[in-house]
Order: sequence, then C-alpha cells, then structure tokens
Amino acid sequence: MIRSVKAASLIILLALLLLSMMTMRPFGVPADTSMDDYFISNSQQEISSNNVVTAVLFDYRGLDTLGEASILFAAATGVFLVFRRSLSGKR
Repeated sequence: MIRSVKAASLIILLALLLLSMMTMRPFGVPADTSMDDYFISNSQQEISSNNVVTAVLFDYRGLDTLGEASILFAAATGVFLVFRRSLSGKR
C-alpha cells in the first residue's frame, strides 16, 4: 500500500515537473520589456543616475528596499537575542 502511494506521488511529481518544463519560456526571452525599456531610457533624466540598477533600487523602489532592510534587521536582531539567551543560560 505504502509502496503504491510512493509510486503514485513520484509519477504525479514527474508529470508536474514535465508540464512546467514544457510551458517555460526559453532562457533569456522576457515576456514584456516595456518597464525595462522605460527604466533604461528615463533613469538618467529623472534620477540623474548613470547606474540603472542603483536608480531602480534606491529611487523607483526605495520604500520597498527600506522595508526589506528593516525585515532583515529585525530577523538578525531576533536571532542574536535567541542565541544570546541560550548562551548565557549555559554558564
């Protein structure tokens, strides 16, 4: 019984994997480049930045980047506090 469940699970997993592989776009072919073209053509005039990646990270998506940094800081602080308590309790 368990062997047949494992075999059925494997067959379903392989079918889903093959289906996803067949529906993927070729590597390096994006679906739509209108936003990319906008950033490349307008970042120099709007942001005065020669580096498009920097313009996107800090100006176009500044609040998103700030949120990600805040979450990473909170996670690192939590891990530090957990390890500090566990190490001080063993003394």
